[in-house]
Amino acid sequence: MLTVQPFTFNPVQENTYVLYNEKGDCGIIDPGCYFASEETALKDFIEQNNLKPTLLVNTHCHLDHIFGNRFVHQTYGLNLHLHSLEKAVLEYGPASAQLWGLSFVNYDGEMVFIDEGQTLRIGDDELRILFTPGHSPGSLSFYSAANKFVISGDVLFEKSVGRTDLPGGDFNILEESIKTKLYTLPEDTVVHPGHGNSTTIGDEMKGNPFVKMI
Repeated sequence: MLTVQPFTFNPVQENTYVLYNEKGDCGIIDPGCYFASEETALKDFIEQNNLKPTLLVNTHCHLDHIFGNRFVHQTYGLNLHLHSLEKAVLEYGPASAQLWGLSFVNYDGEMVFIDEGQTLRIGDDELRILFTPGHSPGSLSFYSAANKFVISGDVLFEKSVGRTDLPGGDFNILEESIKTKLYTLPEDTVVHPGHGNSTTIGDEMKGNPFVKMI
């Protein structure tokens, strides 16, 4: 069984997730820790719960989701998992940081490219990879059927959706991703988004003003 521990990090208030099981295996999704205090909070949680990080993965590589990639890589020796279409987005990180007036040193380790049809493992637990572009060219969501949750990145939020005015964004593609990949999940699936509060697939199908199904 996987437990989902959220952290809200960096000036953009991004949600970082630590997923861990009863054996202490854990994965880190979208480490957005920017300040030293945020890095400490992430590390302290892992140490205090005797967790062993085995996976580093990005739903997508916009700046606010990648601030902590390098820290996690250097601290735990994990290589970054991402979709191949996000490589260019990742590499744009330093230029994006300059536009925000932020200092940033990018991840420089090995990249492990992943795609729909594959699964990620955290110990004995599996996450199914869903290809959900539209907010970013290679956006991925990670679904656990056994634990009834999906990590949606910036694709689907509580009563909102990811912006599509950034390079590679497209609302029609985003809408299709939500309708065909996320809204086909069981309605009681908990959605853990890249920003804001958690919600459920059923609530968003009924009440999301941007993409409704019911």
